[in-house]
Amino acid sequence: MAPETLKRIGTVLLEKGYISEEQLNTALKLQTGSSKKVGDILVETGVITEEQLVEVVSERLKIPKLNLSAMVINPTVINIIPVEMAKRFNVIPVIKMANILTLAMADPLDVIAIDEIKYHTKCIIKRTVAARTALAQAIDQYYSVADSVRDILGEAQEGEHSDTIVTSADFLDAFNEGDNTVVKLVNMILTRAIKDGASDVHFEPDENELRIRYRVNGVMREEAAPPKKLQPEVISRIKIASELDVSEKRIPQDGRMSIRVEGSEIDLRVSTLPTIHGEKVVIRILDKRNLSTGLPELGMNDSVLEGWRSRIRTPEGLILISGPTSSGKTSTLYASLMEINSIEKNIITVEDPVEFSLPLINQVQINEKATLTFASALRAILRQNPDIIMVGEIRDSETAAIGVRAALTGHLVFSTIHTNDSIGTITRLMDMGIEQYMVASALEAILAQRLIRTICEDCKEETEISPTLFAKAFPNGGPMELKFYSGRGCRQCRNTGYAGLTGLYELVQITDNLREMILAKASETAIKAEAYRNGYRPLFEAGIELMKQGVTTLDEILRVTSSIDVGDTNNQAAAKELV
Repeated sequence: MAPETLKRIGTVLLEKGYISEEQLNTALKLQTGSSKKVGDILVETGVITEEQLVEVVSERLKIPKLNLSAMVINPTVINIIPVEMAKRFNVIPVIKMANILTLAMADPLDVIAIDEIKYHTKCIIKRTVAARTALAQAIDQYYSVADSVRDILGEAQEGEHSDTIVTSADFLDAFNEGDNTVVKLVNMILTRAIKDGASDVHFEPDENELRIRYRVNGVMREEAAPPKKLQPEVISRIKIASELDVSEKRIPQDGRMSIRVEGSEIDLRVSTLPTIHGEKVVIRILDKRNLSTGLPELGMNDSVLEGWRSRIRTPEGLILISGPTSSGKTSTLYASLMEINSIEKNIITVEDPVEFSLPLINQVQINEKATLTFASALRAILRQNPDIIMVGEIRDSETAAIGVRAALTGHLVFSTIHTNDSIGTITRLMDMGIEQYMVASALEAILAQRLIRTICEDCKEETEISPTLFAKAFPNGGPMELKFYSGRGCRQCRNTGYAGLTGLYELVQITDNLREMILAKASETAIKAEAYRNGYRPLFEAGIELMKQGVTTLDEILRVTSSIDVGDTNNQAAAKELV
């Protein structure tokens, strides 16, 4: 990069107000006798950020800038340039179309790097600029994955890969030992997902590729994937391991398998779905190491935890947990059962599927092919002299009716139901044909919940939010003294700003006044107002409390609660009218 060009970049930084004349002159003096670039010196001394330098270089040279943390690079593209060359020039290939190779570079004016890569690849080089730190992280990340994929595919090319379909037992042994080539590939994908803390792995066939996506902290992200030509065999290996019919590709199937990672046996729940480009497979990761989580670790505030513990110890009644799929309902159920579990109690569950084996608890697996449904299993359980019953999910009116009757005849019944919030569960039960007097008599408590991402502690910083976002969250005005935090993005959180999950909870405890209102078919608004006066707080307010503690962001709260109660001030207003 010529000195005059550097001065021009310094001038752009100056014009944007990123640096002062004095800071530029100091950087130029430090550059004397050094091979470092002025921009790098300004970054190293903390005068500007890498993002500001990338912005200016992109603008000055009129080339695109890339956010590598938001991209997924195909391993076949990574393989175009050796890792030694990528590290030496601090570049990474991102896209190849025909004979045009797009590079992400820290220094787009490095002519030596461009010429050598052009000679090595025989491609036309298209330049983009990216932050130096992000490039180093991307090289470490992608070349480790690419090396694994390349090693595995190399074995296949050498003839170790066989088309012979093995038995389920043989394949499971190979799956855990890593003997088969494609098995190694699937094993690597699943092991990486487990180590990254993913809850699900998605194998999604597209027209020209097999896409791999992980769900981490409740959000999907794309990962490096094997070539499209391996799609049939990868899917077949998973189906064999989970004891599914490999020849049947027209209908959805469900199965289970397991894999050993770091000395622990991890259960995997497998679901297939036929699509126009082949079968999509979703693998739910059931890590038994998370089973030890107790109620205090789930994220309930003191008020909700105290009320919930009080209600789950009642001798009889119906206790429901509501929320969408993957909102942590099963974890809350299991933690609740383990808290009240004892040798004196006969606890029976009916689940679809049984996700974890619990000590001292009799667990029943639904089998609809054998006509063992929630309703039929629940009838049989009532003849087993239970003290506590857990029904995995209330899906239909028959199951709801039997569960309510069980709660009215001296049993404590736990279950889940799909509703947006806790108050809506009351209406949902009535819509399923349960008379209001039975709902009023049976219900003891309703807990609604969501999972919310927490800010990465390694890069958390105080921030400001836009007036638009503030107005969306507080349409009628809000507390202006609030402090807001976010994650800047770092290597530990893969530049997302988030690391880990916690729960948002709202608890409605059914009081005598609420029972009378249910019997009188009061509106949801009136019931909510009465519940509010008795300590109920909606999910949005629970999220705001976490935001005040610096646990999560306002954006994340809006993401998980905006469809239900954002900016709802009617609760407080209605409660005040009742005082």
